[in-house]
Amino acid sequence: MPDRPSVDPFDAVLLVSFGGPERPQDVLPFLENVTRGRGIPPERLAEVAEHYYALGGRSPINDQCRALLKAVEADLGEHGIDIAVYWGNRNWQPFLHDAVARMRDDGVRRAAAIVTSAYSSYSGCRQYRESLYDAVAGTPDAPRIDKLRHYFNHPGFVRAFVDTTCEALALLPQDLQPGARLVFVTHSIPIAMAAAAGPRGDAYVDQHRFVAEAVAHEVRERTGAAHAFDLVYCSRSGTASTPWLEPDVNDHLVGLAADRVKAVVVVPIGFVSDHMEVIHDLDTEAAATARRLGLGFGRASTPGVHPAFVSIVRDLLVERAAVESGDPVERTATGPLGATWDLCPATCCPNPRRQRPALCEVT
Repeated sequence: MPDRPSVDPFDAVLLVSFGGPERPQDVLPFLENVTRGRGIPPERLAEVAEHYYALGGRSPINDQCRALLKAVEADLGEHGIDIAVYWGNRNWQPFLHDAVARMRDDGVRRAAAIVTSAYSSYSGCRQYRESLYDAVAGTPDAPRIDKLRHYFNHPGFVRAFVDTTCEALALLPQDLQPGARLVFVTHSIPIAMAAAAGPRGDAYVDQHRFVAEAVAHEVRERTGAAHAFDLVYCSRSGTASTPWLEPDVNDHLVGLAADRVKAVVVVPIGFVSDHMEVIHDLDTEAAATARRLGLGFGRASTPGVHPAFVSIVRDLLVERAAVESGDPVERTATGPLGATWDLCPATCCPNPRRQRPALCEVT
């Protein structure tokens, strides 16, 4: 085995995720945690709760985080990196404050946090950093936590989606494969939030467009077929008066059918695992829309525990350790946007409701 990569000064990795209910009685309290302060009416929460009850009241996301945690531990161990891996959620057990307290009790002094969100936005970055701030501030003698950078353009993230998109295309009837449309899907957010994403704004959409273009290009290189593609959105919530990113994936499928498109492969590039938005919004609603329209329908898997995705944690951990140690650093990123920043500017991805302190930013 080659020399063990140095990860000093870090002595732990913290997997930071969204969280989800694991019992029917947890569903409404979980949704209340997620939407607190946003003015979502109770009837909307009850409507969304039915999506969870249809799966037995258990979100798949926590099991997916458990699988990812084990895969990351195995990957680190295989490369000679002996470091503890912890896991904490923003919205449900295991909560971040419990994970931070557990790290402190185990003697951890400095942890590198990897968030299960690849892109820049308030809900995808700063809100997690606010929750990390709260967890650290509420834990006496808490370890220092450094958030690893965004990884939307890491080759491992792109490769995972190329693999799963090619697999989904191959499962379509053979006569539909060459002309199938690639429909890249991510979570819709308010237009104002998208405009404020990143240090210069518009990073959320720009980053997703890059991934869509990169995956479509690599699929063409691999299969020899050039597929037209689009970027669309799912999981819109909030008041009807607030403009959100469009088009919705279902509306887009209607338009494609009207244009005589015969088949689609839906690629959920905004998500790292097959959790509720993917299962309900795509596997249930979008698939039903496609059936109604007579569209051939395939759905690419999210990265999950794809080895190329799992390896991102190790790569970014070693990279950030070199930065903190003052050693030469070669940052891994593909495409013109380049590797993103280690520390977020204080004005980046602002909280749309009120200013709150956040961890891991330029002070």
